Amino acid sequence: MHPLGSLIATGTKLYLDSIDPQLVLLNRSLGASGATSNPVIVSDLIRTGRFDQEIVELVSSGLSDSEVAWSLTDKLVTNAQQVFQPVYEATKADDGYVSFELDPLIEDPAANLPHAERVRMYVELGKKWSAGHTNRMIKVPATPAGIEALEPLCALGVSLNVTLIFTMRQYEAARDSVWRGAQQRASLEKFKSVYSIFVSRVDIYTEKQVPELSPAAQGQVGIVNSKLIWKANREFWADKQCPLAQEMIFASTGTKKAEDAPWKYVAALAGSDIQTNPPGTNDAVARSTELFTRQVDVLPPAEVLEEIRTKVDAVKLETVLMDEGIKKFADPQKALLKLIADKRAQLVST
Repeated sequence: MHPLGSLIATGTKLYLDSIDPQLVLLNRSLGASGATSNPVIVSDLIRTGRFDQEIVELVSSGLSDSEVAWSLTDKLVTNAQQVFQPVYEATKADDGYVSFELDPLIEDPAANLPHAERVRMYVELGKKWSAGHTNRMIKVPATPAGIEALEPLCALGVSLNVTLIFTMRQYEAARDSVWRGAQQRASLEKFKSVYSIFVSRVDIYTEKQVPELSPAAQGQVGIVNSKLIWKANREFWADKQCPLAQEMIFASTGTKKAEDAPWKYVAALAGSDIQTNPPGTNDAVARSTELFTRQVDVLPPAEVLEEIRTKVDAVKLETVLMDEGIKKFADPQKALLKLIADKRAQLVST
């Protein structure tokens, strides 16, 4: 069996952390059933020069740099949706989604928008970019404003991917907001939500901030954290009688240390829900001889769990990683706008 095939056979849904049209087709052929987007992905695609003609046409039509960015993102996400539409139809709306990230500049610390304005913008943009799409998920961060916007968005029928989750507290707040919105719908028939827990960033954090962890615990906190939230998610939805699965997305699954196998997190979280893997991770898995088994509900020994519980301050972890995460959220969008401005000057003048 092909390594990626063995991963999917465990019960994992494989998503691609890219909307590159070529990579989408390749990974669909390898078994991927969905994808996600963000400004870094769009910037990387623009840098290839493959979309220069589209940019010229958009600029020539009088669009601003921001409008060009969102128009191109919308087109790329829509193209990916078309590739995964058969999956959406075959699974009766339970799979085959592509996530569209709302404007990261809503959370830009430099802009310092009032909380109520952020909430309003999330709801307004969520309605705008979801309209007319079946297998598009709207990606909203688990910030205070993002979490508050989830209830009205879900009530409006929007499929949601809550991103930038690091802790159980964030997950529970996001999930409860989504569920309140879902209960305001006329029907739960098409209700779909996913919760993106970032895995590797947690281990980077503990290596720097909690160096006293034992070798048995260090490098395992992100995995344990993800598995405990996965378990809580399964338990919460078990009696809610939702026709579609409300799932976790294991995100940030690329390894950051050379000594770690590229599939460290892929293997540890195999067996259920969704993994959104970077193209390089999927490529490394595909070229390997690894065969995966269900590990998502396998936890380390009790003493390791107790060490993690007592030594890792979840409040501090969330504060530090959210501060970093919001910066990583806003800065790529600014870089994307600058890249388009540079492209405008280069392409229009030639």
